[in-house]
Amino acid sequence: MRAILTYHSIDDSGSPISIDAAAFQRHVDFLASGKVRVVPLAEIQGDATDSAVAITFDDGLVNFASEAWPRLRDRGLPATLFVVTGQVGKHNDWQGQRDSRVPHVKLLAWDELGALAAEGLELGAHSRTHPHLEQISDQRLVDEIEGSAEDLQRRTGKRPHSFCYPYGTLDERSVARVAATYRRACTTELAILDGRDSAHRLPRLDAFYLRGAGRLEAWGELSFRVRIQVLRAARNLRARLRK
Repeated sequence: MRAILTYHSIDDSGSPISIDAAAFQRHVDFLASGKVRVVPLAEIQGDATDSAVAITFDDGLVNFASEAWPRLRDRGLPATLFVVTGQVGKHNDWQGQRDSRVPHVKLLAWDELGALAAEGLELGAHSRTHPHLEQISDQRLVDEIEGSAEDLQRRTGKRPHSFCYPYGTLDERSVARVAATYRRACTTELAILDGRDSAHRLPRLDAFYLRGAGRLEAWGELSFRVRIQVLRAARNLRARLRK
């Protein structure tokens, strides 16, 4: 079994993008235990019968540097941080954010991002301003997707190869543009990798659903697979009802 874990914020708010420090420490302890192989995002696609997981964080919040990265770095766990390049050093108050429960958090500055990259963190792009890509013009789409890669290359000296769709929303235009710019891209589709996934539509498992004691630790068991399938079905149903 292979999957990509996604996190946003390490805090005690209980918000849909948050996981508290104690729960995250349990995750790190499990991931460092050797019971599942933790690989860079670039290596996660492969034989679905070979157990492996990749770790991703979205947005670039300051608590990644204070709470998450030291734990990951010190245990030798690779990770990818998706950066909203036009908001670096500001806050996560993107236009289009509809959930009032999401905490208002400061974003890492360029010098902080550079220091993290120097310690082995992969920096990926998460657009320039975090829009719903399917709702913007063709010209702005190019700016958001290609521009964020240019920003990272200019400010860090390294061109990113990974992208993450803001809000997980996409259309054929955005996928085509992303595929022309990056080697891989992550969605917010809740699923385990099955070996047939498009490199530019990679599903992930939201850590919010795995924050309870023993949930991530059930990795590889039938109960884990069933839980993900149930959560996916419920999320898809809610999405259809909203439409």
